[in-house]
Amino acid sequence: MASFNKVILMGNLTRDPELRQTQSGTSVCRFSIAVNRSYNAQDGNLREETCFVEVDSFGRTAENIGKYFSKGKPILLEGRLRQDTWDDKDTGKSRSKLVVVLDRFEFVGGGRDSSYSGGGDDQSAGNVYKRTSPAPRGKAPERVEELEDDDVPF
Repeated sequence: MASFNKVILMGNLTRDPELRQTQSGTSVCRFSIAVNRSYNAQDGNLREETCFVEVDSFGRTAENIGKYFSKGKPILLEGRLRQDTWDDKDTGKSRSKLVVVLDRFEFVGGGRDSSYSGGGDDQSAGNVYKRTSPAPRGKAPERVEELEDDDVPF
């Protein structure tokens, strides 16, 4: 049976990213985001729920997350789910949780703090983002040319 494991989330960091290095020198960054959902309950009242999600990133992406993000900053991310399991030291019981392993990310919003977009994308001023397909491993991503209003066909 075929399977598919892809997650796309947008939320705000709940704490500053924790950037570390493995013994082999690979950068690892763990952070958490809060994803909010508003909905109308059966009684007609507007309700809000928040889902907290742990995210792991590696390599250059981890370094960029650690450099450009901090608590409260919004982020759009794409990744896959991984289930972490361990034995609880206090109770000895097996525990588990789902973690998102980050493949790519983009800044959300504009302003001078949003000067980089991760995962091989190029960003111009404000909220305009150019999307490209991820670069093959080992090759540098190609830059996307800036489009002017006159270049848009509609």
